[in-house]
Amino acid sequence: MDYLYAVVLFAISASVTPGPNNIMVMSAGANFGVRKSLPLLMGICVGFTLMLLLVGLGFGQLFTLFPGLHLFIKCAGTLYLLYLAWLIARSAGEVTGSTQARPLGFFKGALFQWVNAKAWVVATGAIAAFTSAGAGFHQQNLTIALTFFIVSFPSVGLWLLCGALLKRWLASPLARRRFNLVMATLLALSVVPVIQEILTHT
Repeated sequence: MDYLYAVVLFAISASVTPGPNNIMVMSAGANFGVRKSLPLLMGICVGFTLMLLLVGLGFGQLFTLFPGLHLFIKCAGTLYLLYLAWLIARSAGEVTGSTQARPLGFFKGALFQWVNAKAWVVATGAIAAFTSAGAGFHQQNLTIALTFFIVSFPSVGLWLLCGALLKRWLASPLARRRFNLVMATLLALSVVPVIQEILTHT
């Protein structure tokens, strides 16, 4: 039981702390509301759970065999996050226009996990810390994935609700523009540590 408590606490702390997923969800909630942003929330939670399972099954060992793959994913993820930050900043005040009428959907939210540096750190860290070699490995892997799946919905959903609650105070185009610029800046800043790591390895 102590093992499960430890996994739950880790899952909560990893899921509820600021990161690209939560910043995107909060921005989507503020701009589009809860209902339109639910596919993004579900895609993030399901996508990360799948990532955990695959990392536990040995996908992470590909980085050992092909170190260049890890660097490629980091670079691609950084560029994609900066592109998303640009989209958020650009959509300021025009959520009903043709620029961006909807947030990212389920599949984009799920696929985003594979270029999300924080998701990789959490997934590999969880598998390394809470699994042990032996007959019980796959059961532990499944326990970790299911725990994150259950915990991530309320943890990430809290950010969505906060964004939706802010919507009433962001009625004016100027207020929405300022909010989106702040969210875009935070999203861009979230990749600074990854950029620094990339530069040290090049």
